[in-house]
Amino acid sequence: MDQYSYIANSDAAYVDQLYQSYKQDPQSVDQSWQQFFKGFEFSLTYGETAGSTTNGAAKTNGAATNGQAAATKPVDASHADPSDREKEVSVASLIKAYRSRGHLLAKTNPLKARKDRQPRVDLPDYALSDADLDTTFESGKLLGIGPATLRKIMESLQKIYAGNIGFEYMYIRELDVKNWLRNKIEKEALVFSPSVSEKKRILEKLNEASVFENFLATKYLGQKRFSLEGGEATIPALDTIISTAADMGVEEVMIGMAHRGRLNVLANILGKSYESIFDGFEGNVPQQVHGDGDVKYHLGYSSLTETPNGKQISVKLAPNPSHLEAVNPVVEGFVRAQADEEYNGDFTKIMPILIHGDAAVAGQGIVYEVTQMAKLAGYQTGGTVHFVINNQVGFTTDFDDARSSIYCSDIAKIIDAPIFHVNGDDPEAVTFCAKLAVEFREKFNRDVFIDMVCYRRYGHNESDEPKFTQPTMYSIIDKRANLRELYKNLLIERGDVDAELAQRMDTEFKKQLQDRLDRVKQKAEIPYKPLRLDLDWAELRFAEPQDFEKSPETGVPAETLDQIGQALVKIPEGFKPLKQIEKLLKDRQTMLTETKTVNWGTAELLAYGSLLLDGRPVRLSGQDVQRGTFSHRHAVLHDVETNATYSSLDFIKEGQPKFQAYNSLLSEYGVLGFEYGYAMANPHALVIWEAQFGDFSNGAQLIIDQFIAAAESKWGIQNGVTLLLPHGYEGQGPEHSNARPERYLQLYAEHNMIVANVSSPANFFHLLRRQLAWSFRKPLVVMSPKSLLRHPKCISPLEDLTKGSFQEVLGDTYAKPKKVKRVLLCTGKIYYDLLDKQQADQRDDVAIIRLEQLAPLPKTQLDAVLAQYGKAEKFWVQEEPENMGYWTYLLRIGLTLPIISRHAAASPATGYAKVHTQEQADIVRRAFD
Repeated sequence: MDQYSYIANSDAAYVDQLYQSYKQDPQSVDQSWQQFFKGFEFSLTYGETAGSTTNGAAKTNGAATNGQAAATKPVDASHADPSDREKEVSVASLIKAYRSRGHLLAKTNPLKARKDRQPRVDLPDYALSDADLDTTFESGKLLGIGPATLRKIMESLQKIYAGNIGFEYMYIRELDVKNWLRNKIEKEALVFSPSVSEKKRILEKLNEASVFENFLATKYLGQKRFSLEGGEATIPALDTIISTAADMGVEEVMIGMAHRGRLNVLANILGKSYESIFDGFEGNVPQQVHGDGDVKYHLGYSSLTETPNGKQISVKLAPNPSHLEAVNPVVEGFVRAQADEEYNGDFTKIMPILIHGDAAVAGQGIVYEVTQMAKLAGYQTGGTVHFVINNQVGFTTDFDDARSSIYCSDIAKIIDAPIFHVNGDDPEAVTFCAKLAVEFREKFNRDVFIDMVCYRRYGHNESDEPKFTQPTMYSIIDKRANLRELYKNLLIERGDVDAELAQRMDTEFKKQLQDRLDRVKQKAEIPYKPLRLDLDWAELRFAEPQDFEKSPETGVPAETLDQIGQALVKIPEGFKPLKQIEKLLKDRQTMLTETKTVNWGTAELLAYGSLLLDGRPVRLSGQDVQRGTFSHRHAVLHDVETNATYSSLDFIKEGQPKFQAYNSLLSEYGVLGFEYGYAMANPHALVIWEAQFGDFSNGAQLIIDQFIAAAESKWGIQNGVTLLLPHGYEGQGPEHSNARPERYLQLYAEHNMIVANVSSPANFFHLLRRQLAWSFRKPLVVMSPKSLLRHPKCISPLEDLTKGSFQEVLGDTYAKPKKVKRVLLCTGKIYYDLLDKQQADQRDDVAIIRLEQLAPLPKTQLDAVLAQYGKAEKFWVQEEPENMGYWTYLLRIGLTLPIISRHAAASPATGYAKVHTQEQADIVRRAFD
């Protein structure tokens, strides 16, 4: 069978399949198909074979007498002689083909003709010819134009599907979604024509975008600005997205984007003052800035914007490092937090916009991770509007070397998100896509992609020479007028605006920019306006060094703990947990009511419950967090018969916040970025990401380096996100032993984060509560236990949770200070190995001091504990190799101690359990020798 016949057969079979559905239930097919089948009296087409899908498909092509022949015998469409009735179905099949593959014909590239992707939508492909062009077909009803000639049908199809927009949506599996899109596209694309005021608005935004870039290029020759030139239609597109969203009831928009075009977006979408942008180019340092600051094209901003229709909408642009798509999960987390808290779960009130580069959206793995989050209960945000500034080149790499897919946006298909490919030199088409995208998002609360194909007028930055790698492309670009000129001339030619108005726009805006620059040159005071995220943050302050001298009180009244404890041991009537869970609940009740002690899991849940009772949201996310990787938490129980879930922390008292515990997708980078964004939006929530094993955070290192460690210094943004990283040497091999604490300690400086390795349940309880008790926020990184979760000595009196605060240093209660000759300083699990040796040998001459918080180093607290041991020799003991762990950090900050540890090693731990045991025993032996 040749390829033309195959296409005709498959599409005709599709039409016949629809007819079978129509016969059973007319409402099961779209209204346009109902009209087609009803008006054409479809059953007459097939006669006695109307009920046969295969026969119908075969006769449609006029080349076979039964379904078997159509499936096996080659058909020469050029010699087909179908009846008019059979041609009717061929026309219907042709319409369906344009809907599916017309985007391959669309004129989306402003620089050159599209590559031939063989869409197979020519007349001969469907046993039609030019002789049929003036024949009227009922199939015109499918396009909403009524019975029409084939010529008019083809003109309509080409205008809708093969113009300057290429629509991809036929892969969507939900019929209602696909039908809504098709109706919007086919009805509105045919008649779309912006009003004169809308055209003037487009020209105004293009004028701002173009003149702004040209002004910077003239005044700051050679300085990096990552200009938007070639993609200026981004500005009217964003303007349309935001305005349409506001008209539809959206109250807040959060934008994430890389550096290309950011200055233009800051100025002409968010309204950041031109003076402050010029001030950055002048190299001036704002007096009010907190920390070291960042380059101007990484900064965020927020504003309250008024749309042309008089609606007000809050618009925020998230700060972002040079790691292109890294901001994506941060934006999504921020939006989810705002939707949860500010809008009571109504996603139609807040909308995320992600602006991508073509090479990045195809090549950065984080885009895939975030896309896979789109429909998950713990991470959905009601749909994201994705806008791709498709420069057709990534840094210096041609698209042929940048991806294997036809389109950079093909990732959208994994979640059935529609894609609108559009020519970036047609700003009216771009704004049509922008409006349609928002309407779709608000209607279905799901993602939508706009792939704006444009170009980059200069190299990756303004000092690069792009002709080194794309000489032919840039020969075309050099000769191409900018978009503002092209569109201005088009409007003048149409009579939509006069030349005088266009010139006045240009002149007045240039004068405005020059006036603002003159102010900067004259050293006028430029108001510094950092990114303001939420009014809740205004209640907090930046931390001072003295804040870490003593932790705030975080005890909880005994009656409150009792109230939480009662909830923790209850299950609803009829709920049937596993036998192991029944035992766990009994053990939990025994601890709380009889022994009055708590293990790690119980202390942790009590901390969460106490915060919920305070009205503070608690969100816990990670790959196995509901039960805990090591089955210690069991915050969410499952019924053995129905798999129904029950979270006891949701039922402490009426009106409390729900406990949010989400088992995440298999992602570290995306999920940690999401949780960071969630914590960025809500300073009053305890937001936790737990790694399955500590070193799995390797996959999220970019979020740790660029956001968690540096954001406060770079962007003046605080964040209280908490990382639980299971860590400890128990013979589980190199990947499951070490959470790489040295990395966090190397990143620590200027009180930018807290790094802790806690060894008691009570102290962990107070540590978690301290996160929200402070009047500022700091990221918290905890080397979380594994074997200690069930260690018989790793328990705390319940009373310790009712009073006091987090203890940065825990002293020795066994050794006699006057007898002590040696002091062992340590942190985390190794303490219990040392304790066993101390107790077994009754070594009251050796004191063991636990450093529960490593950064900031609690020097005041540590000095107070060590003072009682006078001149006793002091050692640092760790189970990590000498070149890992904590020792090099301690040396760096001035705590000079000899070390007892494993030897320096390339791998974090041995893979052999026997060797591990020998090494561990050797560390303990040397500590007491």
